[in-house]
Amino acid sequence: MSVDRDHVRVVEALLFAAAEPLDLATIQRRLPEGVDPTVVLAALAEDYRGRGVEPVQVNGKWLFRTAPDLADALAEHRVTPKKLSRAAVETLAIIAYHQPVTRAEIEELRGVAVSKGTMDVLMETGWVRPRGRRQTPGRPLTYGTSDEFLIHFGLASLNDLPGIDELKATGLLSAEPRDPGLFDDGGDDGAA
Repeated sequence: MSVDRDHVRVVEALLFAAAEPLDLATIQRRLPEGVDPTVVLAALAEDYRGRGVEPVQVNGKWLFRTAPDLADALAEHRVTPKKLSRAAVETLAIIAYHQPVTRAEIEELRGVAVSKGTMDVLMETGWVRPRGRRQTPGRPLTYGTSDEFLIHFGLASLNDLPGIDELKATGLLSAEPRDPGLFDDGGDDGAA
């Protein structure tokens, strides 16, 4: 099927000029009635195949991003980001896998209190944001990841987060508990 090159140019300009990723509805509004934006985006992606930047879809929205294979060439031009503490990494992982999640739920999963500084750092990176309030007593604030989180980690959606089997296979998650006696009841099986 032939795609009107003017439609491709319009979408290219929209993505280039946009301050934030664009959803299909926004792109559709800028195209003539009856034009399928997914067909135009596919043609645009084909035009950019093998180039330094490419149109990509992240969490249902479209943007231009540098080609992943150029990461090494661009590395020297990046500002070295601040390293996250172990507590911040653990907190970010809990938020990513359990969102929307409250501070109390994070603390329960980690087993220690979450400092205000840890949450502040994650919010400053733009990876975590408030998601609303839980409809429970006290109406605690819930947190979730942002599109910036997905973009930074090269994920199209939260469904692309590695599962437990993948984490074990890469050695990032041990198959053995840290404290093997944690669930031991001292040999007493409860029978009297």
